[in-house]
Amino acid sequence: MSYLSPISPGYSWYEATVGERPAYPALDGDRSVDVVVIGGGFTGLSAAAHLAKAGTNVALIEAHRFGDGASGRNGGQLGTGQRAWAEDLEAELGFTRAKALFDLAEEAKAHLLDFAAANAIDVEFMPGQLSVAHKARYVDAYKAHADIMATRFGYNHITFMDGKETAERLGTTAYFGGTRDAGTGHIHPLKLAVGTARVAAAAGAQLFETTPATGITSSGGKVRVTTPFGTITADKALLAVNAYGGMLEPVSASRVMPIGSFIGATVPLGSDSPVIPGGESVDDSRFVVRYFRKSKDGRLLFGGREAYSVSDPKDIQTQIRKQITELYPSLKDVEITHGWGGYVGITVPRKPFVREVMPNVIFAGGYSGHGVMLSNFVGKLYAETVAGNRDRLKLFEELKIPPFPGGRRLRTPLLFLALNWFALRDRI
Repeated sequence: MSYLSPISPGYSWYEATVGERPAYPALDGDRSVDVVVIGGGFTGLSAAAHLAKAGTNVALIEAHRFGDGASGRNGGQLGTGQRAWAEDLEAELGFTRAKALFDLAEEAKAHLLDFAAANAIDVEFMPGQLSVAHKARYVDAYKAHADIMATRFGYNHITFMDGKETAERLGTTAYFGGTRDAGTGHIHPLKLAVGTARVAAAAGAQLFETTPATGITSSGGKVRVTTPFGTITADKALLAVNAYGGMLEPVSASRVMPIGSFIGATVPLGSDSPVIPGGESVDDSRFVVRYFRKSKDGRLLFGGREAYSVSDPKDIQTQIRKQITELYPSLKDVEITHGWGGYVGITVPRKPFVREVMPNVIFAGGYSGHGVMLSNFVGKLYAETVAGNRDRLKLFEELKIPPFPGGRRLRTPLLFLALNWFALRDRI
């Protein structure tokens, strides 16, 4: 029987192709460490690896298996910069902070690929990303964006595509133009998660799966994390639970909301397929974004969903097939071999939420769909913070992230209404 994540729906193509996925034991009694990390996704695993390499005594607990959440099940796209375009951040934060955040994201991109190469993690990197406009009136903004990135932010890898080039590079006439980013690409995310856990374990991190945190307190200069199998006492803690934190800690719970994102994988399309012949990843201009790419063996991995809710869809493949067919009518009968989902942590302004939520306890998450490279790098920045350099993490800590409106009772239905409203606007 193939392994199914108990917290994310469907059997993923990543799970089917990850190869060896080691299991780690559950916690077996009380422990005392320098740092305790809660959450075995990209942020937590990266933090554990870098902390252990620096000689810190670190323990990481995960309620299920490493990568069971969005870290092992996402679209695999690295992107460039932050979730918002750099010029939009400049309008909000000023050039100095916008440039610092952009440069940090560029370092995050390089770090991910360097870390994978240095530790022999085959993340199946493929270069290139196409960002495309689903409405004609958006095209001018994409053209201006390419110019701004080169002249204002010193990033020369983005070029503008007109409608003709866009159609040729995507194999569909459904989009009106966009940009091609030759300075980024896409990866197999579960291979990165599994590989990062291996690095952390080899460096001496104590890793525990199937060990949920049942509570966390901070007093007298010590942090205590309770689990069904024992209590971990530490000087510092990192909450790296992102969309899967529940109400473990109320400050982050009010600011990071889980939304489902779902992906389908087709059979290999063949070397003569007109679909994305250059092998780039694609994201579009919808608020409820569609994102897709081809795997190394030529499968179309297509992600998106028109209406968001907190419940799992009954038939992921039917919904994904509908969206594939809208863009590629010739694929209306293509076999979809895998359909799966995961829950992404979003914030109101779509910026990461990084904050000291109680003494010596930092939460990091809310990457809002832009977390593959950012989350791994934030784990490294947390390790830097433990070592005494908090300057770079503070770039995220200083971002203003308000709570979702409605409190615990109303925030989920309000978000459902808002996202469905934006999904309707995408179609108009």
